[in-house]
Amino acid sequence: MFFAQYYLDCLSQASYMIADETTGKAVVVDPRRDVSDYLTDAQTHGFTVEAVLNTHFHADFVAGHLELADRTGAWIGYGRRAEAEYPIRRLADGERISLGDVTLRILETPGHTPESISVLVYEHAADTVPYGVLTGDALFVGDVGRPDLLASVGATADELGRMLYDSVQNKLMALPDAVRVFPAHGAGSACGKNLSTQRQSTIGEQRATNYACRPMSEERFVELVIAGQPAAPAYFGYDAVLNRKEHGLFDTADAPRPLSAEEFLRRRAAGAVVVDARSPQDFAAGHLAGSVNVPADGRFAEQAGMVVAPDDEIVVIAPRGREEEIVTRLARIGFDKVGGHLHEPERAFPALADEIRQAGRVTADELRRLLAGDDAPLVLDVRNPAEREEGFIESSLHIPLAELARRTHEIPAGRPLVVHCAGGHRSSIAASLLRHRGRTDVSDLLGGFGAWLTHPSPTLGGAGAVGAPSADA
Repeated sequence: MFFAQYYLDCLSQASYMIADETTGKAVVVDPRRDVSDYLTDAQTHGFTVEAVLNTHFHADFVAGHLELADRTGAWIGYGRRAEAEYPIRRLADGERISLGDVTLRILETPGHTPESISVLVYEHAADTVPYGVLTGDALFVGDVGRPDLLASVGATADELGRMLYDSVQNKLMALPDAVRVFPAHGAGSACGKNLSTQRQSTIGEQRATNYACRPMSEERFVELVIAGQPAAPAYFGYDAVLNRKEHGLFDTADAPRPLSAEEFLRRRAAGAVVVDARSPQDFAAGHLAGSVNVPADGRFAEQAGMVVAPDDEIVVIAPRGREEEIVTRLARIGFDKVGGHLHEPERAFPALADEIRQAGRVTADELRRLLAGDDAPLVLDVRNPAEREEGFIESSLHIPLAELARRTHEIPAGRPLVVHCAGGHRSSIAASLLRHRGRTDVSDLLGGFGAWLTHPSPTLGGAGAVGAPSADA
């Protein structure tokens, strides 16, 4: 048996290839949209990709099933409850897929979504204990999939939570302890709240350590799983629908087009959103007026999807040599309307002096002095709820970054703003979005809440305020 995990750090997303080395038949599970890694491995090992399976309709990225099917002729498989615009094979509970001696068996595990499945992997068809189980978003290492992402399409968190209880407690926990667990996501994903950095585990380890796998009532399970979930990025609903649709294929060979400074400004004037993927430090030192800072060195695609709408045309300012990477990462969440990138921005900026702005940034000491003054700024906290529970700046307004684009109207006008997160990354994104939307007196806190905590006498609120803050994403 050939078994490979492909892990994408920036989306905390895992996909898999399983093949029988004797027959050369292979299956890819939960592929991302840029499919070259799978095709390269298949060619290297002499495999034929027979099928592409998605454990569910993903919300946090656009899967690569259409791209792989187009390149290989593979059929596309989902759970039996799935409905899609393109031809699919609906897989029933208990159905087996033979690759030769290597065999897959479908296990229906609804709850994160109604059509969710897990895939049991048998190294030999006659084995009684599976080699492993690909759990999709039903079971993670340390957590389970959140059941509250589909409220927009009529499924309630309570209904899905009860389905998930049965899937986890009665189906997955019924597997032998030795079965390896291979989830579709890891730490950092907004598909759950407590995901581990470990990329695989076993049923036995999860039975012993995962809070959601311990014996409990259905009511208690639903209560625990729904509570404390992070804010979901706005693009999740868009991707959940797009993954059901027949849509355009992504081709990494379609390189982003370089734009002259004049053409770049014309596109911006016509309504294109400028996404500046440089670091917060470089952005603060000088950027085009109205641009939104989403640093490439981070969860770029996810965070771009929080502050840019899917139907916006995007023009990119990228760190040198990373233009193609930025376009690929946008395509992974279905943001395909990229009009091009500014050609050699370090050379273009001097000629655009009238369009260049600097971003206001304050230190923790400076913020403390401002808050004690007569014209005190409003402090905006864009961390997730669980982070804020560990401590916060007194009288600050809390709007998680994932919700900011749709809640900017809640921020009172007429006062200076200082935005903070945990370490200074997300606050640069948030402050640039607010300036893009017309707020003029906006700064962000250097070093974030971490820097605020190191001040000799911080003004804090909330329980556990002296604890260390969560790492910035």
